[in-house]
Amino acid sequence: MRSLRLNLAFWVSILCLTPTHQDPCPLPSRLQNAFTALQAWKRVIFSDPKNFTSNWYGKNVCSYNGVFCAPAPDNPYILTVAGIDLNQANLGGYLPKELGLLTDLALLHINSNRFWGTMPSTLANLHLLFELDLSNNQFYGPFPDVVLSLPSLKYLDIRFNGFQGAIPSCLFDMNLDALFINNNKFKSPFPKNIGNLPVSVLVLANNEFPGCLPTGVGNMAWTLDEINLMNVGLKGCLPPDVGKLKQARVFDVSFNFLTGPLEKLASMKRLEQLDVGHNSLRGNVPDEICSLPALQNFTYSFNFFNHEGPRCLELQAKDDRFNCIPNRPMQRSPQECKASVAYPLNCKTVSCSIILQPPSLPPRILPPSSPPYELQTVFSSQRSPPPPSPTPPFSHSPPPPSLLPSPPPPPFSKSSPPPSPSLPLYPVLSPPVPVFNSHLPPPSLSPPPPPPPLQLSLPPPPLLSPPPPPPSNS
Repeated sequence: MRSLRLNLAFWVSILCLTPTHQDPCPLPSRLQNAFTALQAWKRVIFSDPKNFTSNWYGKNVCSYNGVFCAPAPDNPYILTVAGIDLNQANLGGYLPKELGLLTDLALLHINSNRFWGTMPSTLANLHLLFELDLSNNQFYGPFPDVVLSLPSLKYLDIRFNGFQGAIPSCLFDMNLDALFINNNKFKSPFPKNIGNLPVSVLVLANNEFPGCLPTGVGNMAWTLDEINLMNVGLKGCLPPDVGKLKQARVFDVSFNFLTGPLEKLASMKRLEQLDVGHNSLRGNVPDEICSLPALQNFTYSFNFFNHEGPRCLELQAKDDRFNCIPNRPMQRSPQECKASVAYPLNCKTVSCSIILQPPSLPPRILPPSSPPYELQTVFSSQRSPPPPSPTPPFSHSPPPPSLLPSPPPPPFSKSSPPPSPSLPLYPVLSPPVPVFNSHLPPPSLSPPPPPPPLQLSLPPPPLLSPPPPPPSNS
């Protein structure tokens, strides 16, 4: 009897290993769906120079590179694909609609690849998706509305792509913990409901969101840790509600058109990195700001401040160049400073549709563009909480590097938005990158040499051929 059992087990194992038209050992339905989805994805990956997907064959999808399995959240006895991490694999291709079969997926990270196209609508089936990182790819088209229908989403990173057009206002009503949409081609009015986001990190930099910072920004006071609104077209004065952001450590509104005073920032007691450079701010730089207990770096260069307190003068990590501060080096000319005070300012009457900028301003020098993974930024040391079950065993990125100075930026054309030179472009699981916190003066521009004198050569003389001989009478 025992030998009969052994023989039966032997033949069953042979049948399971032998390819047939009808598989006698089918996969559980969820892993079968994952196999279908991943094989469809592999077929549309046209470039894999690192051979990252070289083992994407066979039905053991849990052994595929970058694929992680875990017990299903609704049944701990069923194994399912819970996460996919293809970060920095340099894959080229697009996202097939079959990815919608991965209904238990909690994490999808594909940053720093060459994926292109648009987001398939079937991604709306990923109801458990907790983290979505599409950054540093070649996706294009309007904002991917499919992310608005992901109820479990907490971390959204679509920066450094070619998305364009308006941002749906309902994005700022989602229950997100981190939002990165910087360095795309979005263009729409600044969102009035931005204060509805319960995020800890918000980065909108290097898009076009003209308008005033709304008063509702103070509603983010209990959660906001880092905010980067660099080069988005902000106008007017900073609202009083900004002072309510008492938990914020990083605040960057540089390279905008802001005007008015800074006093309201003095109540942000946890600030470590503050950058208001390259605006039209004026008045006094309060000692209360320079005395903030955690302040590590304060950039207020390229404005029209006319006084800074003694505590500001003592700050080592500051940049106060190109203002109107007496007895300080590298300040604006008296003509520029006189022109700035010739225009009285009342923040209560400032229109958000008008750029209040004194005449004779120097050209706005924006930072140079560079590959996203080489950007100089500062990241938060914290990350989103781990995704709900299923939780795959992911390896996380190393901690961010320390602050380092950067060379002066060359002139930059406003036509294409540059990457942020200073504060957080913070991917929690994206590759970390270094920091830039000083805005150096623009390089001197010397006029081009005059063209050489034009030399006109005379046309050649006409060529006259002799007349033909007379016809002979023969």
